[in-house]
Amino acid sequence: MIKEIVKNLKPSSTLRINELSKDLELQGKEIFKFGFGQSPFKVPEDVILELKKNAHHNKYLPMQGLPELRNAIAQFESKKKQNKYDESNIIIGPGSKELMFLLHILFDGEVLLPAPSWVSYKPQAILGRNKYHFIETSRERNWFPSAESIENIVSKNKNKNYLLFLNSPNNPCGLVCKNLEEISEVVKKYNILVLSDEIYSDLTFESDFRSISDFCPDQTIISNGLSKWCGAGGWRLGYFVIPNKLIKLRESLKVLASETFTSVSAPIQYAAIAAFKNDHTEYLNISKNILKSVGNYVYENLRSNKVLISKSQGGFYLMPEFVDKRFKNSEDMCKDMLNKAGVAALPGSDFGFSEKKMYARISFTDFNGDEFMKNIPKNLKIDESLLNKFAPKIVKGTKRLKAWVEST
Repeated sequence: MIKEIVKNLKPSSTLRINELSKDLELQGKEIFKFGFGQSPFKVPEDVILELKKNAHHNKYLPMQGLPELRNAIAQFESKKKQNKYDESNIIIGPGSKELMFLLHILFDGEVLLPAPSWVSYKPQAILGRNKYHFIETSRERNWFPSAESIENIVSKNKNKNYLLFLNSPNNPCGLVCKNLEEISEVVKKYNILVLSDEIYSDLTFESDFRSISDFCPDQTIISNGLSKWCGAGGWRLGYFVIPNKLIKLRESLKVLASETFTSVSAPIQYAAIAAFKNDHTEYLNISKNILKSVGNYVYENLRSNKVLISKSQGGFYLMPEFVDKRFKNSEDMCKDMLNKAGVAALPGSDFGFSEKKMYARISFTDFNGDEFMKNIPKNLKIDESLLNKFAPKIVKGTKRLKAWVEST
C-alpha cells in the first residue's frame, strides 16, 4: 500500500537526532545536543506582542499570503538586494521547507546539489521524481561548487532544465559562497534555475551578505523565513521571492499551494509583519556576537592535526573531519561519539559526503540564548568565563568531544 519511492526514505536525520537526544536524556544520560540546528534565542519581544494581539484572527487568509506581510517582506528583501521587489513577488508558506518541496513537485528537470548540502534537498528531489546530481566541492572553495564543475554536468545535455540549490551561509559547514559571480555566468549561459536558500543570510558574521540574485536576478528564487534569524522555527513561516520573469512558475506554485496547505496561520502572519517592518538591528547584532563567539570557541578547541575544521562564517554550524578516526562509515563514528562522549552530531554522509570520510556536522546552539542575550551587551567581547556561565554545555561538550578525539 506504500509507494516504493517512500519506503526507501528515512526520517529527516536532523529531527531523528533531536528525538534520540531527548530519549537518552529521559534515561538519565547527560547529552550534549550538537546535532539539531535550532536557534537558541527567543523571538523578539515586539513580534511576540503582535502574536498575542492578533491571536483572535481565525479566518483563512489569501493563499499567497497576507498582503501587508508580503509588502513588508518585499521591502525587507529589496533593502538587502540590488533588485526591487513588490508584494506580487512574494509567496508565504508554512516554512520554506514546504515551499521547496512544492518546487520539486512542479519542476521538470534535473536537480544540482553541492556536496555537502542540507539533508532535505535530496529526499525532496526523490519525492519530486527528479534526477539529482551531487556536485564535487572542496574545503578551499568553502564547500561550494566551481562554475566549471556545474558546467561539466549541464553541458552534457543542454536541452534539459536544471535547478541549482545554493545555501549561503551553508548548512552543514557554516561557510559563505565566495564565487557567486563566477557561478552566475554559467547560470545565465545555460538558463539554470537557482534556488538561493538564504535562511542564514541575516546571521552572516564578517561582512554584508551577498546573494546570487544580485548577479542573475531573473533566474533566482530567494528562499527565507523566520526560523533562524528570528528564533521562530516552531512558528513555521517561510517565503519565496520569485522574479517577474518566472511568473509562470509562480502561478504554478500558487496552484500547488492552494491544493496543499491552503494558507499559513493567520495570527502568525499578522505577527510576522512586525518581524520584517520593525528594526531588529540590536537583536541581530547581539545574536551574531554570541553565535560567533560560541562557534569560535568550539573551533579553537577542536582544531588540531587530528581534526580538520574551518571557522564558521555564519549561522550555527561547523563540519569537522576527524582524520585519525577509523570506522566503517561516518554514521558509526557518530554513534561512537554519542555513546562515549555524550555528544550528538550528524554524520557527513547525511549531507552528501562519502560515508568513508569521517565528517560530522556540529551545531553550537545547546545553550539558553535568552539568558545569554539578556546579560551580554552587544559589543562586549565574550571570553571563556562568560561561556562557562551562559553556555556551559557548549564548553563541557566541546571538552568531552576533544577527549574523544584524543582517545584511541
